[in-house]
Amino acid sequence: MRLIFPTLALATLVAASSAHAQAGARRAAPSTRAIAEVSLTLTDTAAQRAAGAPAVIRLDYGQPHLRGRRILTDSLVPMGTVWRLGANAATLLTTTVDLSINETPVPKGRYIVQALPAASGWTLILQSETTGAAQVMLSAYSAAKDFARIPLRSTTLQSPVESFSMWLIPSTAPGAQRGELRMAWDTTQLSVDWIVK
Repeated sequence: MRLIFPTLALATLVAASSAHAQAGARRAAPSTRAIAEVSLTLTDTAAQRAAGAPAVIRLDYGQPHLRGRRILTDSLVPMGTVWRLGANAATLLTTTVDLSINETPVPKGRYIVQALPAASGWTLILQSETTGAAQVMLSAYSAAKDFARIPLRSTTLQSPVESFSMWLIPSTAPGAQRGELRMAWDTTQLSVDWIVK
């Protein structure tokens, strides 16, 4: 009897822990903040040489998760509606150098980044951000505040990406420093080229 009781108690404890772990696994994980950043050494720029600091291009964004949902639905990134391009606070692009994004001039500064999904293609929307706050909450979208609208390339992925992710991928090609801004969520991948001016 002494050997059976502890075994039953242990089995009950393990079953209860397993049920608790499974219940915990079903809880929705909160959205997190993520950063994509690239540092560029611009040796041909006198100001950069004098400062002794690399140029920086940085994206700070909320990272929502699919959790069994699909994007491009009425409840999650609906077609034809401007999307904050992430979760919670605004997605911010900060650049310490002048850029051209898909041939659109983007002076150094800080921008709120949003996107407009449409059947004809996705558009990246930049709005100047001048508060300097660490995090910026979005108010109702106003096209009057748009600094630029830039078309994005769209690709369908074979496997879904669970957490919305953004990358700044520098090129190793000779010449002006350049690269690609890439983002993916679910089976949608979007990208656009950037180059330092």
